Amino acid sequence: MESLSGLNAFVIAARLGSYVAAAERLGISASAVGKSVARLEDGLGVRLFNRSTRRLSLTEGGTLFFERCSKILDELEEAEAELHSSRDAPRGRLRVSLPAIGYRMLLPILSEFTRRYPEIELDMDFSDRMVDVIGEGMDAVIRSGDFADSRLKSKPLGTFHFVLVGAPDYFARQGVPQTPHDLKRHVCLRYRFPSNGQLQEWTFTRDEDDSLWKRSTPLVFNNLEALISAATGGFGLAYVPDFAVRQALQSQQLVAVLADHISAHGRFSVLWPSSRHLLPKLRVFVDFLAEHMTLNARPQPL
Repeated sequence: MESLSGLNAFVIAARLGSYVAAAERLGISASAVGKSVARLEDGLGVRLFNRSTRRLSLTEGGTLFFERCSKILDELEEAEAELHSSRDAPRGRLRVSLPAIGYRMLLPILSEFTRRYPEIELDMDFSDRMVDVIGEGMDAVIRSGDFADSRLKSKPLGTFHFVLVGAPDYFARQGVPQTPHDLKRHVCLRYRFPSNGQLQEWTFTRDEDDSLWKRSTPLVFNNLEALISAATGGFGLAYVPDFAVRQALQSQQLVAVLADHISAHGRFSVLWPSSRHLLPKLRVFVDFLAEHMTLNARPQPL
């Protein structure tokens, strides 16, 4: 069992690049992780990590050993889960990464999931950064857009539409735009993608001359919640996913405009490593999301 615990400590430290991060994951001290890896190295007679920098890096031998050990530990976890799945409820820790705005999708259905599967511990990471699903040891990620990674399997969760919204008091001051051309007289709040630094395009149904409305933007955000708050506060117009402002639209804190000129949409999917079978805890999570997550309720425009 000592060798197995050493393998586990080694694999987690390699995935996270730090003894401290591995210790937090395992619930032990960083020194205990270091000693466990050191005993493993002594037993193998091979150095697994380069320790000359702040972040651990694998040696050539360590890289080969990591690839094999990762598969072994994944298969061991799957074997244990399959052994008990026929008589036990799905259980265990499930690490899931979602967009920062993802809580708006998940929280409405989370209580039902926890009621059905009380022995599953959800460890959720809300972030707009590009997550290395396999490298960071994630069980699943929820992301929008298209993916071309052969290492991942995916299941669609639903589509959403973009809406252009502003606060009632903003429209009382500035008027309501009737066409995209009218936006040249409005304050356009923009969103910048954290992953690549690009500004999100405002896409309309017809090829509009965007030079007519694009202007020096007073406010640019790389956080969707901050963008929505600015629009709700009357700072200007925001181009956002409809599910993210559904409650604000229903309460009339925000109003949608130019709906006939916007047909852009997106979709969300749940992705997980293709190298492993669906463990019971992951299978029920994926199926539950596909069954219960709703994104595409269209708001009524002004």
